[in-house]
Order: sequence, then structure tokens, then C-alpha cells
Amino acid sequence: MQQKPTRARILDAAHDLMRTIGLARATTKEIAKAAGCSEAALYKHFASKEELFVAVLQERLPRLGPLLRRLAEDPGERSVEENLAEIARLASHFYAQSFPIAASLYAETKLKRRHEDSMQEMGTGPHMPIEALDAYLRTERDAGRIDPGADTFAAASLLLGACAQRAFAYDSAVGKQPPQPVDEFAAALARTLLAGISR
Repeated sequence: MQQKPTRARILDAAHDLMRTIGLARATTKEIAKAAGCSEAALYKHFASKEELFVAVLQERLPRLGPLLRRLAEDPGERSVEENLAEIARLASHFYAQSFPIAASLYAETKLKRRHEDSMQEMGTGPHMPIEALDAYLRTERDAGRIDPGADTFAAASLLLGACAQRAFAYDSAVGKQPPQPVDEFAAALARTLLAGISR
């Protein structure tokens, strides 16, 4: 059996370690060791641990960004409610998987600041999904499918904030299960949000 390419092994190892011991404790040395390569080989593919973290979010977690960009360009034939439910479902999965990875950052102020500075240099960060969802909702507002006075940024913040809060409140580590399955939650969230911004 042929071994995976080095970059893929590094991403797999980083995802596993970041998920199990947290971003703060997953060092590049440990990631390289788990990937079966040298730390120098890791740095041939990723300039920093922050860049590796972004790659894990983009390539190993549910793909929220591409969906939001696609919908902003072309909402498609589905209803706004169906699009919002799909966004909420995917966002719920994304935050449920990313929350355990990033949570350790909040325990170390210096590491969090360095991480935020790196994210800013790379032109990314946790604000990106909100801005992308805001762009999609503006497209729907311009098309007349939601109220012309709707505050699309507030609506985007509410939807994604609810998905992130679900991941925080029902983190699998604490053993408390959400009262609704994710599909039911996403549909209810989309319906409730749309009631506030529809024409």
C-alpha cells in the first residue's frame, strides 16, 4: 500500500493532534513526528503552525467557506429558507469540529494574540464566515427575496452565532447532547431567522 503524500500526512496528524490535545499544545515537532516526517519537511509545506491550522480548517473540516461564496455569487433555485438551513447545518458541523481545536487558544493570552496576528496577515479569521453570509443575504435582499430593510450583517451574526453557541454549549467532551439533531436544529434556525427578515 502506497503511503499518502507528506502534505496530506501532515494535515491528518495536525487535525488529529489539534482535535485531541488542542491547538496550543500541538507543536510542529509533535505534528511532524505523528506524520512520520521531519519538522523541516513540515515547514516545506507550511510556513507556520497558524498556516497549518488554517489548512486544517479549510481541508479537514466541513467546507463552510466555499458554500457561502457560491451562494453569494448565485443563490440558485432553492428557497432562502433551504439555503439558510444548509448553511446552518454545515456551520453547526464546522463549529462542533473546530471548537475543540481552537478552545485552548483562549487559555494562553500570548498565543492567542500571536495567532490573531498571523490570521490577520493571512487575510483570514473567524469573521470571514459572517462576512460571507452577509454577502449572500445582501444578494437575496437585492433580489427581493428578503425584506429590503433587513440588517443582513445582524442576521448573519445571529445564524452563525447560534451555530457556534451550540458547539460551545454541547461540546462532546462534556457529554451533554443537544435537544435537537443537527438537521432539525438547522431547519428551525433557518425558519426562525427568516421570519425576522422576510418580506
